[in-house]
Amino acid sequence: MELILISSAFLAGFFALKLGLPPLVGFLFAGFTLHAFGIESNSTIITLADLGVTLMLFTIGLKLDLKTLLSKEIWAGASIHNLLTTGTFTLVLLLLKYLGISSLAAMPIEQIALLGFALSFSSTVFAVKALQEKGEMNATYGNIAIGILVMQDIFAVIFLTASTGKLPEWYAIFLFILPLIRPLFYKLLDSVGHGEMLVLLGIFFALVTGAGLFKIVGMKPDLGALILGIMLANHPKSSELSKSLFNLKELFLVCFFLNIGLSAEPSLTGFALAILFILMLPLKGILYFGVLNKFKFRIRTSLLSSLSLLNYSEFGLIVAGIAFQLGWMSGDILVALAIAVSISFVIAAPLNRHGHFLYQYSAKWLKEHAAESLNPRDQLINPGSAQILILGMGRIGSGAYEELNNEHGDVCLGVELRDEAVNEHISEGRNVIRGDATDPDFWERILDTENVKLVLLAMPHHQANQIALEQLKSRSFNGQIAAIAEYPDQLSSLKEQGVDAAFNIYSEAGSGFARSVCEQLDVPLSK
Repeated sequence: MELILISSAFLAGFFALKLGLPPLVGFLFAGFTLHAFGIESNSTIITLADLGVTLMLFTIGLKLDLKTLLSKEIWAGASIHNLLTTGTFTLVLLLLKYLGISSLAAMPIEQIALLGFALSFSSTVFAVKALQEKGEMNATYGNIAIGILVMQDIFAVIFLTASTGKLPEWYAIFLFILPLIRPLFYKLLDSVGHGEMLVLLGIFFALVTGAGLFKIVGMKPDLGALILGIMLANHPKSSELSKSLFNLKELFLVCFFLNIGLSAEPSLTGFALAILFILMLPLKGILYFGVLNKFKFRIRTSLLSSLSLLNYSEFGLIVAGIAFQLGWMSGDILVALAIAVSISFVIAAPLNRHGHFLYQYSAKWLKEHAAESLNPRDQLINPGSAQILILGMGRIGSGAYEELNNEHGDVCLGVELRDEAVNEHISEGRNVIRGDATDPDFWERILDTENVKLVLLAMPHHQANQIALEQLKSRSFNGQIAAIAEYPDQLSSLKEQGVDAAFNIYSEAGSGFARSVCEQLDVPLSK
């Protein structure tokens, strides 16, 4: 059985990838196809799927800036959108009920409102996957989308907890001790090194300390994993821990998408109702855009955030599943929602992939906010007298900055997306500004680039460097461009796109190491 599941998932995911769709669409299709042949989900698949979601929420927490979550555009934006979408969908569903849709006819208004609530959620799994594939997890719109999704997950967890009809155990109060012992967690992270013990410690934090403790006290385990991740987010190893768990999490999430397909039995009634849900999907996107635009974000930020969230959610499916178990919702509606979730992923995938093009097209007729009224994240950028732009101020970008400044004086301007990294660079005396180099408006907001003679593309994701390169070329940048890459095919791609120099970070690290050794040590070597 397992061999069939693995083979089907691989083949479907591979074909989806070749069609330009996220592999998860293939995994969903594989699940539906296998279910049609009588293969159902089993305890192993369900367990691995749950592990995948738990680890995903833990890794989201590791990357989450709590200040971002507490910003009004996140908590207020998520709350307002949830209320507006639930209300709008409830009205539409009531209209469909009175028009004679059989699956809705017997549902009282409170159950229809619950269905509207389930449809208001967007998929955390899909959005995170799409953002990771584009290398834009840390982009402004990516942070906003993830923040809203986390708030929605909290709403879902509150519902799931309330639906059990019981409060958490009285000893849940002891969970407030967790922040007090965070220094102990930090010491453990400091002491485990960088190998398999780091991975094992991450799993221990996510599944035992987080999910396990919350389950014991009668709360949703996934919430515990998310909170543990947030608690560890400020540790220097949080990024490394997230990367070390990446492949394991991705593997388990394959089972999650398979499980959705394996758990649903498509029917004509369910499919017809799913199409109606899909026709309602644009309303969700419009409401996202309207809410975010009210917080004075640029058109691009509001639009790309909305596209990332333009889908239905696996958490909405879980909410509907609980309602089905309690007798509040028919099986046809549950199946319809499962199909709608799958179709929404298929629709959202190309929209996200072509999000930048859609923005450039729509910006012609969507009204932008006045420059002085924009959100502080979107203000105009003045590069001053800088002659070298370094896009991405991680370890490689920072090293390049120091080397160039030592050789040529104060000629560099670093551009970094992460607020905390920008503040750290500034405190250390570097000329660094916050900006998203993949954002077309970033280049439009730069007041003057005539002095810039060289741009270094030093962002950690190849696709992000490619997008920045495309932006430079589209604006007829006359200076020289250099870029980093991890793999030979990426080097070839960059050179074909027109970079003046491309460097493999691993081979260059080796060359730099040898050069530094020769400079620092007097080793008598014979030829």
